[in-house]
Amino acid sequence: MRLEVQGAYLQLRDLSMLFAGQTTPLFHIEELDIPPGSSVGISGPSGAGKTTLFHCLAGITLANQGTVSWDGVDISRLPGDMRDRWRRQNLGLIFQDFHLIDGLSALNNVLLPAYFASWRPATDLRRRAHALLEAAGLDSSVTDRDVSLLSRGERQRVAFARALLCQPKIIMADEPTASLDPDHRGQVGDLLLDLARSHGTTVLVISHEQELLVRMDRCLTLRDGVLLQSANMASAVLERAL
Repeated sequence: MRLEVQGAYLQLRDLSMLFAGQTTPLFHIEELDIPPGSSVGISGPSGAGKTTLFHCLAGITLANQGTVSWDGVDISRLPGDMRDRWRRQNLGLIFQDFHLIDGLSALNNVLLPAYFASWRPATDLRRRAHALLEAAGLDSSVTDRDVSLLSRGERQRVAFARALLCQPKIIMADEPTASLDPDHRGQVGDLLLDLARSHGTTVLVISHEQELLVRMDRCLTLRDGVLLQSANMASAVLERAL
């Protein structure tokens, strides 16, 4: 599969999330810059706010204050319909619970982003969907099966293929390898890193899998409301030990 993608530049400034009834923000990030084509891992203990941060970066949830700018566009200031359009045009999302639609085949779940633009996806997108399923380690016997009949690991790989369908500038993945066996974890990691290094896609990954995080260009640790920045996973492990 040939991709021609250029990633997006992320800038966070003074970003804070405070839920009703709380006196202390779940997190406060004074400043963060992620250049295009970077692969960045985000780790941290359960309940630290990683998934909430993920949703803020995608414009799904709005923080209480601060800016989330992609290529100079503060998506937190966009009206809801414009944020939705921005996501469709720029972002490939892999959710922790996959967000697949039972009753549809694996292929049609992968093609869902195309259905937003057309009732009948173009032939080249169908070919690309087949190729992505194959690249994710799913053979032709899975393509036409209802996703409700697939294993959790197979469903996770369908969600991964769907996120890549429209060649987004940005891939954001919440625990993308959690349900996979070691071989498929490595396969998905290879695909994510190839997108960043060969095609310039900006890749952000939330994960507890050190085998994946250690391969990222950079690792961030969200702990006690603060995003600790490390050059690599080895530094992040040392920070967590202190």
